[in-house]
Amino acid sequence: MPEPATNPPHITITETLVRFYVLLAQYIDRCLDETTKRSLPEGEFQKHLTETRTQVTELLTTNRVVKNKAEMEFQRITMLCEQFLNSPADQTIKDTLQQEHEILRIKMLALSDLLAVFRSV
Repeated sequence: MPEPATNPPHITITETLVRFYVLLAQYIDRCLDETTKRSLPEGEFQKHLTETRTQVTELLTTNRVVKNKAEMEFQRITMLCEQFLNSPADQTIKDTLQQEHEILRIKMLALSDLLAVFRSV
């Protein structure tokens, strides 16, 4: 049986970043919508998020700038989610989470398009 082909590094990094942003967006969704939260147990979701964060960190060891940006984004979103869960009536935090979600959506779209281009080459 032949070994599965491995992706070039740029495709692997892009796929992992897309997954990272998808999970961050899902984290926000889980805070804002109880139905979404029930779709996957919290422990399982946190496991996926932690594993993907670790992968991003490992893949970006040679690019400290992007690695630091991803880490800051992770910290900012997790902090906002925790604040919202502690004060769900705080409209300012909710609005900020919705803005962050839109930023993540745009990043996911851009990275998905880039990934499609990479895969077609």
